[in-house]
Amino acid sequence: MQFDKKNYSNDILLNLYKGMLKPRMIEEKMLILLRQGQVSKWFSGIGQEAISVGTTLALDSDEYILPLHRNLGVWTNRDMPFAKLFSQWQGKLNGYSKGRERSFHFGTNEHHIVGMISHLGAMLGVADGIALANKIRNEKKVTVVFSGDGGASEGDFHEALNTAAVWDLPVIFLIENNGYGLSTPSNDQFRFKNFIDKGVGYGMQAYKVDGNNILEVYDTIKNISSSIKNNPHPVILECITFRMRGHEEASGTKYVPKHLFDEWGKKDPLTNYENYLKEEKILTDEMIGEYRLAFKKEIDEGVEMVLNEPEIIPNTVLELADLYAPIEIKQSENFEGLQNVIVKPSSNKKTKKRLVDAISDGLKQSMQKHSSLVLMGQDIAEYGGVFKITQGFLEEFGKDRVRNTPLCESAILGAGYGLSIMGMKVMVEMQFADFVSVGFNQIVNNLAKSFYRWGQPADVVVRMPTGAGVGAGPFHSQSNEAWFFHVPGLKIVYPSTPSDAKGLLAASFTDPNPILFFEHKNLYRAVDLEEEVFDDYYEIEIGPSRKVRDGNEVSIITYGAAVYWAKKYVDETGIDADIIDLRTLLPWDKNAVEASIKKTGKAFILHEDTLTGGIGAEIAAHISQYCFTYLDAPVIRSGSLDSPVPFNMDLENNYLPRERFKKELDELLKF
Repeated sequence: MQFDKKNYSNDILLNLYKGMLKPRMIEEKMLILLRQGQVSKWFSGIGQEAISVGTTLALDSDEYILPLHRNLGVWTNRDMPFAKLFSQWQGKLNGYSKGRERSFHFGTNEHHIVGMISHLGAMLGVADGIALANKIRNEKKVTVVFSGDGGASEGDFHEALNTAAVWDLPVIFLIENNGYGLSTPSNDQFRFKNFIDKGVGYGMQAYKVDGNNILEVYDTIKNISSSIKNNPHPVILECITFRMRGHEEASGTKYVPKHLFDEWGKKDPLTNYENYLKEEKILTDEMIGEYRLAFKKEIDEGVEMVLNEPEIIPNTVLELADLYAPIEIKQSENFEGLQNVIVKPSSNKKTKKRLVDAISDGLKQSMQKHSSLVLMGQDIAEYGGVFKITQGFLEEFGKDRVRNTPLCESAILGAGYGLSIMGMKVMVEMQFADFVSVGFNQIVNNLAKSFYRWGQPADVVVRMPTGAGVGAGPFHSQSNEAWFFHVPGLKIVYPSTPSDAKGLLAASFTDPNPILFFEHKNLYRAVDLEEEVFDDYYEIEIGPSRKVRDGNEVSIITYGAAVYWAKKYVDETGIDADIIDLRTLLPWDKNAVEASIKKTGKAFILHEDTLTGGIGAEIAAHISQYCFTYLDAPVIRSGSLDSPVPFNMDLENNYLPRERFKKELDELLKF
């Protein structure tokens, strides 16, 4: 191994050595503790330290790094206290995630590190968002995100690199090519020879280095970083290395040919660099002894301290309290026909608006109110979106804040999370709610769990044009709100009126939590549903339902387009019904539903979504459990057929419960 110290000072050269020595000594201690049963699991990076250490020390301390399992050197070289790290690994309260996450699955803005989730590739898009924030603010910063050679097979890898290339983002995509994805060798993972071969395909520069040579890694990162800061663009950096231990300790290494260990053992990054520094008269045995003694003291004291820490005593109240980032709710009130207003309009002036107009109005005023709010979505800029909701936004707010995106739903949702980590607000528009399935992982595992895992709000609103009734077939008509209803940490908003849509959308951007905002396409331009809407900015509280109609004979619990189906039929027939428009589906208004059932004694739940597994099932179960003694009849649910949404309009009408629910409601009223 050839080292070239260039013009780097002895202090820098020694810091690189100490930067590798400390994580190596920690790892050796962890392996002992693992055998003693003091550590439950360990992913070893022994033999790969030069990559983590060279990268981290080459960057400024306030530049973000998104590491993986085997990058202990990133954490230790950001001056994180070992005892707090060990407390994290032990699942103790004093760790970084209050015992809720393992090893390196957490983040810390104090140290500018965002840890991984188990779904490999998911953090690449997040790095795009962090870099985008740097670029928008002209901060001249670089973001580095790690990927293994195995994880680079994920679709997230392609989406993130493609997005970064299109937007000229200052990201270094660092690929640790260690020859294996768990037990699968590279020849079973991909057919190209080197990852740098991908550079031309993405239109970006690509470099390959010896990942075991600390000086080569450090110098390369330094040079790339300098170039990126002055001229933002993404870069692929392939670091060739080898995993000297198993994927994790329990998996072993029997699947690896022995000769590879012999060959790579001679390329140990720490031993080779240590010998080089001694030959150059920069490092002595006495200095090595001093470094080792100091690190051993810190490690031993940290281990003893943490092992003596008490185990966590579960507190359900505290666990649920950390599900959502807190938001201060002012006293809600009814105001000029609006229910649960928390920010009043500054004047009483109103204009008749359709649902699409009200949403556009609320979005524009939110952009004016929140200077850090960025909109992202397919065709939302010059074209104004397929539903024209962002028409004219580009001219008013500029390209930095109104961004057309590639067809990369996962990367864009991940980028939204990255922007929120940087303190910005984000709207991501799904062109159709159906397309969110491509970005499902980012929503349910990154956005939803972020605050609970490491106290980081995911201030992202995902707008979801949804629903059937327009003859658009099975991939543009699905009601998929129930997919997310089961996911703790999300909020789901689904307004049915123009006034509610504007106020709830505005409130969604004030709320720091991830919100899925559903908008029924068939209601967008329904002229008969127009209503007078306040022209000025206002907010409606997320959570409380809306009483559409007061009655005593039956409680109809519904949302979306079904609100109008129910109201029309009740008005035509004279049924004395309580109609509750949920408006917020997660968390849903249990108190209002219970109060209505206790008054009427009958519960009818109506939604457009398919019946099986729909949100109505959970509501029905809740009513049966908590309102059973008040019921005079079975709880009845009505929903669409348990089939995909058909294209033919006659078939679609048969699919929807728009007519079918009437007979079902009449049957309930006979009890």
